[in-house]
Amino acid sequence: MPVHTSQGSQGERGRGVGLGLALVSAVAFGGSGVAAKPLIQAGLDPLHVVWLRATGAALVMLPLAVRHRGLVRSRPALLAGFGLLGVAGVQACYFAALSRIPVGVALLIEYLAPALVLGWVRFVQRRPVTRAAAVGVVLAVGGLACVVEVWSGLSFDVLGLLLALGAACCQVGYFVLADQGSEAGDRAPDPLGVIAYGLLVGAALLTVVARPWTLDWSVLGGSAAMNGTSVPAVALLAWVVLIATVLAYVTGVLSVRRLSPQVAGVVACLEAVIATVLAWVLLGEHLSMPQLIGGAVVLLGAFTAQSSAPAKTSAEPVAAGDGTGRELSSRNASA
Repeated sequence: MPVHTSQGSQGERGRGVGLGLALVSAVAFGGSGVAAKPLIQAGLDPLHVVWLRATGAALVMLPLAVRHRGLVRSRPALLAGFGLLGVAGVQACYFAALSRIPVGVALLIEYLAPALVLGWVRFVQRRPVTRAAAVGVVLAVGGLACVVEVWSGLSFDVLGLLLALGAACCQVGYFVLADQGSEAGDRAPDPLGVIAYGLLVGAALLTVVARPWTLDWSVLGGSAAMNGTSVPAVALLAWVVLIATVLAYVTGVLSVRRLSPQVAGVVACLEAVIATVLAWVLLGEHLSMPQLIGGAVVLLGAFTAQSSAPAKTSAEPVAAGDGTGRELSSRNASA
């Protein structure tokens, strides 16, 4: 799967749009925990919240699935992979890891994904990456360790660590598959169709894991407490489904199509920072000085990675954090 780079004003516009979409996705994904936590505290099982999230989003996207039903015949492996890894895999592995290791440790391991994406590009695709992109990943992961205060609850549980690493690998699959076919120009699979079927596949798989027939539906008819304020549970669920899932996935996949997977992955590290800040503002979970410093370092890492320039002397397409993440090799450019 080639990763191209482009130049000129059109490329700069593409980079700006891509970064904007990536930031919207990070904010949307980052707000999921703030809305989901009150639902969990009100009595819903975490896996049931995940199932409601995926299933509700799949129903919202169902008309698009019908419109792009041709993808089922033309790209069945892509749809199955996106649903398995990008939707169900990340969620199931992450929540399973939480049952064995601290939240901060699980979150940090999951967001090793940008580094793993660089490894995929360098060693699997055998394409060079710029030093700035690698430095950006290192900064982002280091800052993330401060944001989640990984030192406050480190415990060694082999299975829990493997599950968290599984979540990271699934997130790599999300970024790589989101970029799948983007070099094909007009023949590329429609991203909205891929998301719609990915959510349908993910919801089906999560049904087996979450066992929604045991869900306490009465919780959704009541209210949940958000930092002392009573909020209708159904309103929180609507936020999780429409904003933290539908909007997050749509803008996330579109950003990967405009950026390289590794750059979009680094920008996605901002999700943890955004989640922490929103928890501070909306849930009263105060930030410590190391968390504030860590958030600044994550921002620096994301900026370093996305602003790096491609190697101009390379004879083949370079996987670099140049914003657009694509280069016209010998044929049609893609946006």
